[in-house]
Amino acid sequence: MEIQFSNLKQEKGAIAIIFCDQNSRLIGYGKRLDQLSKKHLSNTIKSDDSFMKRKSKNFDYIMVHNPHNLSFSKIYVFKLKNIKNYSNRDFQILGGNLLSLIKFYKEYNVIIYPDGVKASKVSFINSISEMLLGLLLASYKFTKYFSKIDNKRKKISKIKIYTNQFSRLEKNYETVKAIHEGVTMTRNLVTEPPNVMTPPELAKNAASLEKIGVKVSVLGEKEMTKLGMGSLLSVGRGSEHESKLAIMEWKGHKNKKKKPIAFIGKGVSFDTGGVSLKPAGGMEEMKYDMGGSGVVIGLMKTLALRKAKANVIGVVGLVENHIGNMATRPSDVVKSYSGQTIEVLNTDAEGRLVLADALWYTQEKYKPELMVDLATLTGAIIIAIGNEYAGLFSNNDKLSKQLEDAGKIEDEKLWRFPLHDKFDKMINSPIADMQNISSGRGAGSITAAQFLQRFVNKVPWAHLDIAGTTWSKTNLPTSPKGATAFGVKLLNKFISKYHEGK
Repeated sequence: MEIQFSNLKQEKGAIAIIFCDQNSRLIGYGKRLDQLSKKHLSNTIKSDDSFMKRKSKNFDYIMVHNPHNLSFSKIYVFKLKNIKNYSNRDFQILGGNLLSLIKFYKEYNVIIYPDGVKASKVSFINSISEMLLGLLLASYKFTKYFSKIDNKRKKISKIKIYTNQFSRLEKNYETVKAIHEGVTMTRNLVTEPPNVMTPPELAKNAASLEKIGVKVSVLGEKEMTKLGMGSLLSVGRGSEHESKLAIMEWKGHKNKKKKPIAFIGKGVSFDTGGVSLKPAGGMEEMKYDMGGSGVVIGLMKTLALRKAKANVIGVVGLVENHIGNMATRPSDVVKSYSGQTIEVLNTDAEGRLVLADALWYTQEKYKPELMVDLATLTGAIIIAIGNEYAGLFSNNDKLSKQLEDAGKIEDEKLWRFPLHDKFDKMINSPIADMQNISSGRGAGSITAAQFLQRFVNKVPWAHLDIAGTTWSKTNLPTSPKGATAFGVKLLNKFISKYHEGK
């Protein structure tokens, strides 16, 4: 979808979108159009008693056909409830709702006049930028594998934004596009079927970021074996697809030697459970078990496209957990890159085995300022907090607060869980340094995080369990049913708000 910007003007035959407040009073350019129409717009609004009285939760609208003395074929007047208190996310939802109506009416030449649309704590430029982001995010479709596409249906290919601040908004739109492209890349990666999006293919997608300035290196099984990454490699032993470790480097800070911010993603392209085989029902959903790696790759694309003033490392461990004659067995003992040994009691607790080596590799090689890992790690986190929040575990209060605050801004909410020595003791093994699942019932997400913490030294670290937020079974205002890309916007905001240029 193309977004065009221009100064205020009318276009013959176009469909215009203007706005009014919760009291049905026109705002911005709508007031000027009302004057030109000899009060036809405001009189039409007043004549619709139900529109005047309705107090919609998000927005409501009235349509004016062939408005008097104006060149438009019709005008949609959107009522915005309590706009003064809108957050960034509210403006994104507004954009998603606008698109849903535009798509419903299947119009081509649509002009949005956003002047006057702003909140008390959000500037006009940021308000409209967030609205446009929501509009773009809501337009996502994955149609790659349909054999027939209905080309007869009208498609929205262009939306025009006419405002007296069009030059400033057009400049800010570059950041909007960068976020949108990162989110889209993540959604595409997660949505692709597992016979296509194998570990080598995921590594190729990471490598594609080189063309926008990201330095990418990829380790194969030979290199990882030489390094001693027995934990990660144990997961992919049953698969015909080679396991990979992809490293993406963006150096946008003026001091290229400044310690980087590191993001580490779990990339299990498909999870059968291995020898600890999952039940058939719902196994098809395991294609999104690489959601953490998808977020990291999409985030790196966003940061590079908007030329973020920060040094950032993205590391993704890419494997397929499959059954085969070489597959790891329950009770096998493997040696991790850190030198610590792990008794594998359940091969379906594989994500932590991947992250263990990826975390240790990242901190040893790049000495990061901090590390954040993302993983669809445990079903237990869904039982605990459902699908509205991702689980947050951390060894650092400051880092946790920054991530939580960034999540609130973007409505990608986090809920912090405890870490404690008593939970840590639950993963002690009688024959190795640790086991990959706890010895008791309960605290499944916490003990998984405790396992990861054993591969973190004194670096500030956070673990985000995104098992419940990576995929949505229902349509959301700015995210159609399917891959959500939860985490891209959150972590981009985390970088821009707390670490960019500092």
